[in-house]
Order: sequence, then structure tokens, then C-alpha cells
Amino acid sequence: MVITDEKTFRDVEKEGFRRYSRALRPEFIIPSRVTISRDCLALFEAEKQKLKRVIKTQRVCLTTDTWSSNQNLNYMCLTAHWIDNEWILHKRILNLCTIANHKGETIGQAIEGCLKGWGIHKIFTITVDNASTNDSAIKYIVRRSKNTGGTVLKHELLHLRCSAHILNLILQEGMKELDDSVIKIRNAVRYVRSSPARLLIFKRCIEMEEIKFKGLVGLDVETRWNSTYVMLRAAEQFEKAFARMTDEDSKYLGYFNGEGKKKNKLLGPPMDDDFDKARCLLKFLELFYMVTLKFSSTLSVTSNLFFHELIALQDEMVHLSSSDDAMLRDMSIRMMSKFMKYWVNVENLNPLLYVAVVLDPRYKLRYVKYCFEDLYNEAHAKQLTNNVEKVLNRLYDQYLVDSGSSGKEKGVVSEGGSDSTTSFVGAEKDPAKLRQLRFARAMEEKDSSGGKSECAKYLAEPCEKLKDEFDILLWWKVNSSIYPILAQVARDVLAVPVSTVASESTFSTSGRIVDPSRTSLAPRMVEALVCTQNWLRSKPLINDSEAVPLDALSDPNEDQANGNVLIFLSYFLTLTTFHFEVANHFPFLPDFLDSSPFILTEDDGLIIDA
Repeated sequence: MVITDEKTFRDVEKEGFRRYSRALRPEFIIPSRVTISRDCLALFEAEKQKLKRVIKTQRVCLTTDTWSSNQNLNYMCLTAHWIDNEWILHKRILNLCTIANHKGETIGQAIEGCLKGWGIHKIFTITVDNASTNDSAIKYIVRRSKNTGGTVLKHELLHLRCSAHILNLILQEGMKELDDSVIKIRNAVRYVRSSPARLLIFKRCIEMEEIKFKGLVGLDVETRWNSTYVMLRAAEQFEKAFARMTDEDSKYLGYFNGEGKKKNKLLGPPMDDDFDKARCLLKFLELFYMVTLKFSSTLSVTSNLFFHELIALQDEMVHLSSSDDAMLRDMSIRMMSKFMKYWVNVENLNPLLYVAVVLDPRYKLRYVKYCFEDLYNEAHAKQLTNNVEKVLNRLYDQYLVDSGSSGKEKGVVSEGGSDSTTSFVGAEKDPAKLRQLRFARAMEEKDSSGGKSECAKYLAEPCEKLKDEFDILLWWKVNSSIYPILAQVARDVLAVPVSTVASESTFSTSGRIVDPSRTSLAPRMVEALVCTQNWLRSKPLINDSEAVPLDALSDPNEDQANGNVLIFLSYFLTLTTFHFEVANHFPFLPDFLDSSPFILTEDDGLIIDA
């Protein structure tokens, strides 16, 4: 309840909860808030150890972001993404720690400390937003860890910019100078939402026009294009209701003419042609809105989607730059300048975003080459295609070396099904052994696949048929025995998140937990509540079968209710879930006598919310 439902510690001592619990299970002894807070920390530590045993063997992709809470504290969130041996994509919040400031060096040091605390040495990418401080943080991480074990190509591909953030910058540039039609609709929505009486009149207009749309209009945040999109999408459904407001509300026209308290004239009211322009704008914004949703996904693979959406956005803006509609044409021209700054120059993009498309068996290198040839001249397209293939081959070569220098026998599965193994311990430190290893691997591949490497063999195979319900992780799971080394590359590349939404969304949870009534929560408790909630709600890890050890919880002698803590943390969630079903069996609750209040004791270092 406290962790998953974000309830306060004091809730366990409220009279309503105590009566409710006793009606359901009279023998259940409710623990005190001190015990609950202590055992939340114990559960956090127990779950952390379980996660630590799994994640220290993985190569992870990271996302990070910072946040200033209403406690006047700066928090940094670090989230890990990886695909396990069963080809299941995982996302876990590793840390929500305080930092002194938002400087790049400070963020870099915080990331380094968090990774050392988890025992993580193998990092593939770090996705951050476009702030200059993040560039400094990435440089710090590269400087500190590029020569350590587990790095890939000395961190050449480490830095990945948040695609959703860049997309937002592009749209903000286009929405700087909005058409008067949008402003008229915004003013009309502001009038309707300015008082309950006006909203009631508007609802009456909706009923009179027999509009079936169930939603209502909401005022947008002018600096957020996606909220403007949502406002326009709802407002155009109520075009007839806005038109009827002129007859039903005597003050409606006066609001735009400067009558009343505000003597300034406003644009409006919106007419038929204004809503027609809004619909044209909606069609344009819908493409960006849907792309943002795809980029923001945290529970599915996104790295293989970026290239497709990039091409689609570029085609749309080029088309609209010559549109007859002045509003769309001007918007597209302004947006194209930002688009060219961040995305048109493909040399400035992380090559992994192209490699991810190549590792999608529906497209491979042929699709990338086709798109480049469609956008650039033949020579430039050939050069870009070769660069992408070169990055893929370099990744494959490193993973090939790593698999042979791990000290474990790992064989390349041949077409006949037999395993041939070659292993040299410490080859990365001995150039002679490294050359021998590469020669041995080359001979194995020549024997097993007619002289072709796994990369060449994969690229030469026909592409899979295009279909919407294609599970790319399942495909690689099935074919990992055919391409054992390349599958390791695919597992890491496909785990790369193209946005920082996974970390940014953490601050929504943090904001609810650190609400105005709970600003006294210690930063360690905030981290424990946020991280444990994420871990409990996530997909189970491969070795998650082990139970939380009982001795990790509080000493039962410290409080009369401690023996029921595990029951409370797990069982009460079930009680809450079946609240309505239980209510049917208890139409009335007996009037329980008030019991003596719990006696709380001070616990050094623990701050309890009021």
C-alpha cells in the first residue's frame, strides 16, 4: 500500500483503515508507521540485492535526467535498460539520488558513483537530453571509463541524444508564431473554462447540438505543442457548440470585444474557417504526436523505429514547405531549419540508430541503402551505407573478441549443428594471442559458413516479410543459435532507448510521493519508495524466484506488529484490489470501539511524514 499505492506512513494509523482491516481480518495486527517505514527500507535493500546479482552480469543502456523537488533538493534519476538471455526487455530505476547542482561534472560524478555502487562495468549507451551540461557529463564518463573492461569501441557510441526532446524543440520552433485561428480557438476555450457558470452553458450547448463526443475542452500550455494538439483535437469536436455560445451566452461576444473587467480586445470568436485551419494543423501535428509516442515507449524496442520515423518526418516537412496553405508552409520552413541542425546531417547522429535498422531482419542494410539513395546522390549514399556497415562489422569484431577472451568456452554453431570452440584468456592484452584468436575464429567461420562471417551471412539472407505483428526479439531468440555473436550485438543495440522518458517519468512518481504534505521525507526514503515501486511493478527477472529473506526485515521484538509486516506489505495490496467485492459482502461495518492510539518511538536518522 505504502509503496505501490503511494500512501503515507500515517495512513496505517488512521481510524478508517484500522476498522476496515479488522472487519476483513480481526486477527491482523496493524504495524505502526515507524515499523512500516523501517521495513520499506528493508524491502528496498532486499530487492536491490536481487537486482544487483542480475544486472552486474549485463551490458546496460542508461538514461538519466535531473529534477528539482519542492524540498529545494536536486535529484538525479538513473535508469538501466537491457535485454536478458530470454530476450525480454527490462527497465529498472537504479538510483534517485541528490546532487549538489546541475553542472556536467557533478552529474558525471554522480553517474560514476551510482555505477560503482551497483558493480556495473559494462555500459553500452547513455541517453540524455540536449542540455550542454549533459555533454560535459558524457565526456566525464568517457574519460573515466573508456579504458576499463566491458566498454564497446572505447565509448565511441556512448552518447545518444533524446529523440523526443529534439522533436519537441523542432515543434516548438514551428509553433512560435501561431496562426490567428489557433489563438481564437484558445481564447474561446479559455472563456468556457474560466468559470463553472460558463462551462455549464457550454455543456448545455453541447446537449442542444446533440454532440456525441464524451470529452471536454481543456486549455493548453502555450509552450507545449502536444497540449495545443490535444486542445485543438477536442475543440474541433465542439465547433457547433462554440457557434451556439453566441446565442446562449450574452457575455460571450463581449469577452472578445473588450467588455467587462478586461478592457483589452481579444482575437475571436472562432468561425468556420478557423476550425477548418485547425483541422489542417491537426493532420500535420498528428504525425509528430504519434512519433513522440513511439519514441517515448519504455516497454518495447524503440531503436529500430527511429530511422523510419526520421525519413517520414523529413518527407512530410519537405512536402509541406511548398504547400499552398501559408500557415503550414511557414511552420514547415521554420521547423526544417531545426530539423537540419539536429538530424539532416547523418554524420552527427549516433550510428547505432542505423545499425538497429540493419539488425531488423525485415529491412537489413538494403533498406538503409534504399533510403540513402532516395535522399542523396549516388556517391554520398554509397559512402553512408558503407559507414553503417563498417560500424556493424566493428561491433561484431569486438563482440567476437570478447566472447573468446572471457575464459569460457563459447562456440560458433555451424550449419551442421556442431559447436567449435576457441578461447584465449587475456588475448586483449597480448597482440600475438589476439591475432591467433582472430585467425582461429575466421577458420571456424570459414568451415561452418563457406568463408562468410555471421554478418555477411545475415546480410546475404533474404529479408523477412513485412508485417505489423512482427516480434523482433522473438526472431532473434529463435535465430540466436545461427548467429550467436551477432545476436549478442543485436541484444545490446535493440535495448538502446531513443528517449529519456523512462527517467523523466520517474519524476512524476517522485512528485506524487514528495507532495506538499510529505516534504519531510528523507532523500533516502524517497529513493527507496520510488525504486522499490518500479522494481515490484516490473517484469520478473530470470532468477526472481527466490523470496525476500525474513531476517532482512525488522527484529520482531522491536514492535508488537513486526511479525505481520510481510503480511501487510503483500496482503494489504490484495485487500485493496478486492475492495468493491468485499464491500458487497459487508454492506455495513460494525461500530468498533476506539482502541488506544499507537505509541510511537523516535528512530534516529528516520524522518516520518506528518
